[in-house]
This record gives sequence, structure tokens and C-alpha cells, in this order.
Amino acid sequence: MPQNPAGILKKIAERKQTNSFRTLTEFSSAQIDFSSNDYLGFAKSEKIFQETSNLLQRYKNTQNGATGSRLISGTSALTFQTEEKIATFHKAETALLFNSGYDANIGLLSSVPQRNDLVFFDEFSHASIRDGIKMSFAKSLKFNHNDLNDLAEKIEKHQPHFQQIFIVTESVFSMDGDQPDLKKLISISEKNNCFLILDEAHALGVIGKNGEGLAQNQHLEHKIFARIVTFGKAMGVHGAAILGNSTLKEFLVNFARSFIYTTALPPHSLASILVAYQALETSSAKNKLVENIQFFKKLVNDFQLNNYFISSDSAIQSCIILGNERVKELSSTFLTQNFQVKAILSPTVPKGKERLRFCIHTYNSKEEIKVALTLLKEQL
Repeated sequence: MPQNPAGILKKIAERKQTNSFRTLTEFSSAQIDFSSNDYLGFAKSEKIFQETSNLLQRYKNTQNGATGSRLISGTSALTFQTEEKIATFHKAETALLFNSGYDANIGLLSSVPQRNDLVFFDEFSHASIRDGIKMSFAKSLKFNHNDLNDLAEKIEKHQPHFQQIFIVTESVFSMDGDQPDLKKLISISEKNNCFLILDEAHALGVIGKNGEGLAQNQHLEHKIFARIVTFGKAMGVHGAAILGNSTLKEFLVNFARSFIYTTALPPHSLASILVAYQALETSSAKNKLVENIQFFKKLVNDFQLNNYFISSDSAIQSCIILGNERVKELSSTFLTQNFQVKAILSPTVPKGKERLRFCIHTYNSKEEIKVALTLLKEQL
């Protein structure tokens, strides 16, 4: 067996010394789930599972894989139907499927911003956004989290030196669960002729009458250059799509490497996406989710825990616990009581902002929420 490079051994040792070393652990369905992204319970839905199978049978589709990339053999009638459904649901001119939200952000942000362009991104943006920007030829600058005055000042300072400016943010941030002031953000974007890109990963299925996302909930979808919707969270399935105009879609088909050079989504994934969207339109799950979020927040207030929690109206409720060691201890304490509550460590979040992240779901009972917060209060 070859020896390991000294560089990776050093990095592993550093992680262990700072108590930020990550390991894989099995997620048990027997545990009470306050950690997964399955906000609406769609991933567990036997109805969605069965209707996906029924749809494939109606198509007489017994194919296991896509057989190739979209530009070779991986595009079918079911692919086009799925993209059309997504575009219609989101009131977009077009939708283009990607294999994951990570692939979508990589493909979009590595190809669309050009040399002599500048990309502004929220400092709390997801790793996929940061990685995509790094892969582009454009320059980039971060702005303070949800601080649109900071963004406006930086645009004014730097705009004269660049050809085009892109602004990238999220509608619900995955670590804090908070949201940007989208109307003000669009106003700044329009005033400065910028192109706005909005990642709706944690808003899809959660925000809006039928879970359409933040942009549509505020009737602002027509003012955004590109939106990213991902299906591995509230939708409970797999894949992602970029929403935009027909020119953007044509460009991505020709230049987005994470679209061009990978095997397409298999038929089962396409069918499950279609069925999940149908469920969004007919299910009352979102109402139950909102009810549970409100109940959780009420108990946080009743238990006088507000000072520990970041303000959020989303399914993500984060409790700040200083230090990797302490937050890992609390997560382990929850696990001994059969509660799955994940510790989020630095460097995933800034040092001093380590946290327990509670993800709220439709299937969490009020009693489970009460017991979890009672346990938290006892430990703080």
C-alpha cells in the first residue's frame, strides 16, 4: 500500500487538533429527525414513491439509466416534459435540469461571468456558489451578510472598472435560515444594471402559497436573471434546475461544463421530480410545516432562549453554541435521547458562530418539539 502524502496527513492532524474533524455516521430513521432537509416529508412519502413508479409504467419506461450526457443520448421526452413543468410552475421562460444544486451553481457561475466582469456574493453563500465563482474568469468580492448598504457602496466603488456586474445570494441561507430583503436587492441591481442570481434551494417547498420560493412569493421572479431550484431538500428527490430566459439556457447547454460533461439524470429521477411538483400543488404539508415552525419559535420565546437563536421564519432554526467541543457535546446529548440534532462546526461556519441547527419538518410532533427544546434549556 502506498504511503500517504505528508500534506494530507498534516491537514487531517490540524482538523483533529481544532476538534473540527468530520466523520460519516449512519442516519437512523428510528431517531427523531431535527437534522435532515426533508422539510415536507416528501422523501419519506410512500405516495410519491408509488406515483413515481406508476408514471414510469405509463411511459413504459424500464430503463435504469440515462445512458449518456444530455447532448449525446441522455435527453428524452420525459426530460423535456419535466423541464416544461418546472418552468411553468416557477413562471420562468425556461428551465434546464442539472444533476444537483452543486452542479447547477458550478455550471452557471463558472461559465456565465466573463473576464472583466465582477461578481458580488453574500459572505454566507453556499460552498457551491463560492466554488463556481472561483472557477470563472471573473473577479469576485463578498459583501457583508444581508447588508445591502455594504453591497451598494461596493458596487459604486468598483463598477467603473468592470464590464458587467453579477450579484449572487440565497433566498434562505442554509446555516442561519434568514432571508435577504429581495425588493431592496432588486432595486440596487436595477439601478446599477446588474444581473441578479438567486439560489432558492432552501425556499422551494417552504416559502409561498405552494412553496414556489421567495421570488414568486413576492411576485418578483420576472426581475431576476437566474434562479436555482434544487430538489434534494423539501422536494425529497434529487437534481436541480436553473430558471431563466431562452438565451441563458442556450448558453448553458453550450458552455456549462457540469451540464455538458456528465451523464444525465436517470428516468426515475425525472419522474420523481414531476410527481414531487404535483404534490406541492395538492399537498397540505406546507401548512403543517408553517404551523410547526411557529410552534417551535413560540416555545423558544416561552423558554427564554431567544438570545441563543438566530432570527428566522424558515424551517432552519440555529442555536449559537460557542466552540466546536461544546456544540459536539450537546449534539451527542441529544442523540442519547434519540434526537438527531446536528452540530455545525467551524470552519463550516465562522469561529465563534458554531451552532446546533434544528431543521423543522411536517412530521415533527408538537410533543417532540417541546421535549427537544426542554432538553436544550436544561443544557444551557
